[in-house]
Amino acid sequence: MSNLERPTKETSARALSLFATKAQRALGLRGEVNIYITWSREMQDLNRRYRRKNKPTDVLSFPSGVPGVAGDIAISLEIAEVNASELGHPLASEVKILILHGLLHLAGYDHETDQGEMSARESALRRQLKLPVGLIERTHAADATAAEAARKPKVASRKAAAAKSATARKRTRSGKRTPVTAKESASQKALKRGGRRA
Repeated sequence: MSNLERPTKETSARALSLFATKAQRALGLRGEVNIYITWSREMQDLNRRYRRKNKPTDVLSFPSGVPGVAGDIAISLEIAEVNASELGHPLASEVKILILHGLLHLAGYDHETDQGEMSARESALRRQLKLPVGLIERTHAADATAAEAARKPKVASRKAAAAKSATARKRTRSGKRTPVTAKESASQKALKRGGRRA
């Protein structure tokens, strides 16, 4: 039985509602907020319908134009559980991080277009509310790690190049000719006859 099937005191609707109210006050966001905890399949449907991205996501926010209603937040409990497990913190903490992230979007922040305002605000609120690393911070860390990995040559490629170089050095030292492929042989013949190499 997974954590998803047995809510704990920390992941109960009451506990998460109390946290959301506290975070909403800290953010200064007025109006009713509805939080919908669901599964990845439904999150994929919502993401495809409203953002034109056909993949599941951890949190979506839907600001409201109705007076007295700030909006709705949808959270994938499946993705939250995976993230919590990978990051080594409780599921309740991960759901709270996602609630905070969603509230920031309802308050008008957008990390995809701003100059780091949402990230700074999320980080400050995360510390104030005693939460582990936030969503934007870990996304930036993952992006930096991926960029660093892309800049470094692959270990397998380096090993293959080193092995090829070592083989070529051995053949040169032993006086053996390196075998030539049929295409290279034809090209060399063409060069000898004054033709151009393809």
